[in-house]
Amino acid sequence: MSSTPRQRRTSLSPGSGGATSSRQSPTSISGPRRTKQRQVILEELRKVTCHPSADELYNMTRRRLPHISMGTVYRNLELLVQKGTIQSLEIAGTQKRFDGNASNHYHMRCLKCGRVEDAHIKRRIPIQDVIKEVTDFEITGHRLELIGLCAKCKASKCRARVHVSPRGGLK
Repeated sequence: MSSTPRQRRTSLSPGSGGATSSRQSPTSISGPRRTKQRQVILEELRKVTCHPSADELYNMTRRRLPHISMGTVYRNLELLVQKGTIQSLEIAGTQKRFDGNASNHYHMRCLKCGRVEDAHIKRRIPIQDVIKEVTDFEITGHRLELIGLCAKCKASKCRARVHVSPRGGLK
């Protein structure tokens, strides 16, 4: 049987109970079904370090998959979070954001613009071990978020101090 570029070649392996694609790449993700949409969403998320919201990721993904729906993006993001492939950053009072880096690391969030960045530091204190020593709470992980002003907002805050008010005085 010859195959055209659009057809998928499949092979049945004993005991597999179904077909497996011969084109699966080592970077593909596992799940109920490997889909091109899920793979593109993951690739787009891992291209950036800005921790986009689902809406932002939808717009990024549409450049490559113009017919993808918002619902598909949401469902795939939730699946990737459940599988531990990506992180969901749920910060009170803000939109949920997503991080393509699933390893345990810290984040910094700007109080003014909401920007979230990775804090590139080496952890010096094994915080989970310290907490385990003083409580009977079973620690399964942790997240640390540092809050403050990003460089851009800090600079605009400094400029705002010498801003001329509409009445001509300094603020």
